[in-house]
Amino acid sequence: MSLTTILGLIIGFAGFIVGFLLEGGHMSMLLKETAALIVFGGTIGAVVISFSAEELKTVPYFFKEVFTEKKIQFGETVDIVVSIADKARREGLLSLETQLEEIDNELLRRGLQLVIDGTDPELTRNMLEMEIEAYESRQQVGIDIFMAAGGFGPTMGIIGTVMGLVQVLSNINEPDKIGGAIAVAFIATLYGILSANILWIPFGNKLKVKTGKEVVHMELILEGILSVQAGENPRVIREKLLTFLPPNERAALAAGEQVRMEI
Repeated sequence: MSLTTILGLIIGFAGFIVGFLLEGGHMSMLLKETAALIVFGGTIGAVVISFSAEELKTVPYFFKEVFTEKKIQFGETVDIVVSIADKARREGLLSLETQLEEIDNELLRRGLQLVIDGTDPELTRNMLEMEIEAYESRQQVGIDIFMAAGGFGPTMGIIGTVMGLVQVLSNINEPDKIGGAIAVAFIATLYGILSANILWIPFGNKLKVKTGKEVVHMELILEGILSVQAGENPRVIREKLLTFLPPNERAALAAGEQVRMEI
């Protein structure tokens, strides 16, 4: 479970609700089924029109991505690649075949299989780059869906408000009811803006950040595999791969390596 996603939703909605109540509002004023139906129904309908059935089938997966946390262990991957490079340098590339089943990362396992099979280095690079591009394309679908919902939400809210104001004007002969009816009409705009800025756009941004980190991790693996295939010195490979790490993790890993060297 992604604690930042849950915490962000709690803070966002709590801040909105508490602020509204402090201004003298009542919870009953916020709960309007017709406004919710117009905004959320209209948003979902617009998204369904905008994307294909195959793309829409991935929505549950992307919701799961937003609400789950996956810690990418850059340092652990560097250590694995360096140990593989050391074994390949000492025992040859074919010796790596016995380690394939022990490797959890699918891209690393596939890349090593290409190396063991004697695939040309340029072809190895092209095939792994295609894997990375395919992953980015799949993730971009989810980002686009959430961002589209974030764009449609406020518009549907305005449509709901206009519909409400039409009803207000049709009952203009009852001035004592106009104030409350206008307030209800604007709830639709509130739903649209709130859903876009607390749900859909943040979900899209969350997915974009997670995808970016995973792509960097995959590029690290790509460079590591090509370095192993080229027979580079494990120490050189480590230094090369450390450039992919975030500064804090790079410093920690470098310090740990220095301690091991001193021992």
